[in-house]
Amino acid sequence: MSSDASPQRDAPTNRPADDVVWIPGGEFSMGSDEHYPEERPARQVGVDGFWIDRTPVTTAAFREFVDATGYVTLAERPPRPEEYPDADPALLVPGSAVFVPPDGPVDLRNPSNWWQYVPDANWRQPLGPESDLSEWLDHPVVHVAYEDAVAYAEWAGKRLPTEAEHERASRGGLDGATFAWGDELTPEGELMANTWQGTFPWQNTGADGHVRTSPVGSFPANGYGLVDTIGNVWEWTSDWFAVGRSDTTPTCCTPENPRGGTEAASVDPFDPARTPRKVLKGGSHLCAPNYCQRYRPAARYPEPVDTSTSHVGFRCAVSADTD
Repeated sequence: MSSDASPQRDAPTNRPADDVVWIPGGEFSMGSDEHYPEERPARQVGVDGFWIDRTPVTTAAFREFVDATGYVTLAERPPRPEEYPDADPALLVPGSAVFVPPDGPVDLRNPSNWWQYVPDANWRQPLGPESDLSEWLDHPVVHVAYEDAVAYAEWAGKRLPTEAEHERASRGGLDGATFAWGDELTPEGELMANTWQGTFPWQNTGADGHVRTSPVGSFPANGYGLVDTIGNVWEWTSDWFAVGRSDTTPTCCTPENPRGGTEAASVDPFDPARTPRKVLKGGSHLCAPNYCQRYRPAARYPEPVDTSTSHVGFRCAVSADTD
């Protein structure tokens, strides 16, 4: 395992005004052969240097965007019946998916045991109509679908990172490490990220002080100075999901700035709605040792672009050649 955690090395002089961190270009080992199948194979890739937000976009920052533009998120709009022909009409109301813990052990093969579609749940009301926005202003914004994240990024003069960029940044210069801070989940007993402690999905001890999202920066930064790249909330990337190495990735050499698969290939063949999927990175506060051990830089998850939940947010990137 090597380290190149020197975020100011070769940083351009045109630093964006926002709270961003320079990630130096270079090669690194992307993916993992030791965990979930969709992370395989581990391979050397290269990326150009880029800027990325130090933290996930907060609810307060997203509110500034909405106040300035009048933007309405997907979760705040009534779903179109023609796009969901098999859906229960009672569910075709504005809302979003909220994690609701069951009272005891349940079948882990059925996520509906802990996910509920809650009418009027959205970024303003993360748990539903009874939520108080003031409690969440310094937390990552949630209940944002892919198009919502893109709209914010464009307003801010930024973009979403690619999967490779997100993984490069999340590793913090520790090439080949299991976590963003090394190879131990809790070095010397220290909790390094907002993840689940206990038996998912019914028993959360809250040993890290949080049972849902946490204020950004509540846990140590990685080697590049980024916080919450692991745990807290999953983060959207701009890449279409592909299983393992995509068919666009060359095998003869180290790919530079690799991208995911195609939009068509990203669709789950068992999805009757045929909704394309983007790659999420970083895991969330719902990742646990007994379920979804994806609190690692190599981890990835396919998320339908029309889906918003209480554990998915995003951060933005800026290309080095942006004025």
